[in-house]
Amino acid sequence: MSIAKDITRPIFPFTAIVGQEEMKLALILNVIDPKIGGVMIMGDRGTGKSTTIRAIADLLPEIEVVEDDICNSHISDFELMTDVVKQKLYEGKSINTIFTKVPMIDLPLGATEDRVCGTIDIEKALTEGIKTFEPGLLAKANRGILYVDEVNLLDDHLVDILLDSAASGWNTVEREGISIRHPSRFVLVGSGNPEEGELRPQLLDRFGMHAEIRTVREPSLRVKIVEQRNKFDSNPHSCLIEFKDQQNELKSNIINAQKILPKTTIDYDLRVKISEVCGELDVDGLRGDIVINRAAKAYAAYSSRENVEVEDIKKVITLCLRHRLRKDPLETVDSGSKVKQVVKSIFD
Repeated sequence: MSIAKDITRPIFPFTAIVGQEEMKLALILNVIDPKIGGVMIMGDRGTGKSTTIRAIADLLPEIEVVEDDICNSHISDFELMTDVVKQKLYEGKSINTIFTKVPMIDLPLGATEDRVCGTIDIEKALTEGIKTFEPGLLAKANRGILYVDEVNLLDDHLVDILLDSAASGWNTVEREGISIRHPSRFVLVGSGNPEEGELRPQLLDRFGMHAEIRTVREPSLRVKIVEQRNKFDSNPHSCLIEFKDQQNELKSNIINAQKILPKTTIDYDLRVKISEVCGELDVDGLRGDIVINRAAKAYAAYSSRENVEVEDIKKVITLCLRHRLRKDPLETVDSGSKVKQVVKSIFD
């Protein structure tokens, strides 16, 4: 077992980011429980979306992966390992592992389906009878974060592929009768500017959470943000040292929450009220109910509790529902405010 060498450039510390609490909370909860289903971040240009997403990936503890594996296979979890690794385990062969940073994969706007899913070398398969797979971005993102900037400008069929893989945890590549499957469990994070177009509602609904961020208007806060950025740009290492303790504290809180999560429970009465809110808001399907239950448990675990309280639900419910409401062009009330009104009437 060995440690992968860290030769990456310094990343802006997550705990140094000023404001944007909603976006930060959504990312932390998705890291604690990736089954929440990812997060869509919509907001103005230059509000720190990309910076925050890269910062959360850098903050996470290192993971143990099988050495020279195409998709960061887990050494013991069968749901997170390739068939090749499974075969080696069945045959009793020794497997070397290394510790490496959680993968943070950027998906470029012009990416093709082959680049995303991977390709099979048909010529080699036909002439030599060997399945040769060239892994795509979905393989590299396994057990990590897949980030799509300007996701609202990405081809709909590619967004569909990403969401399918994120939901099922597997990617299947089929070509000329040859099929290869590999694990692809990741936190899908999309960001975009609403001025450049919206995602189709059926695709938007597949994201677990939706965070809206706005440009900070308060002058003193804006000055603080600029100072923080200048300090990092002029001397990144001293900035990293300054926030080292806060970074370590947040990292240990996330690890602790991941341990508590399997034991976290939510009372039947609260589950009924969650479904009552979804029914009152006329939310289509049951994804909203499922995501709120998961997010509330993750927030309770993050608060070092094993029982979900009403405040936990109130903290996450807007993030989980605002993008699932039917759009009414004549509606003057913001969707987030509408959710809060209904939650107040049912829970209070």
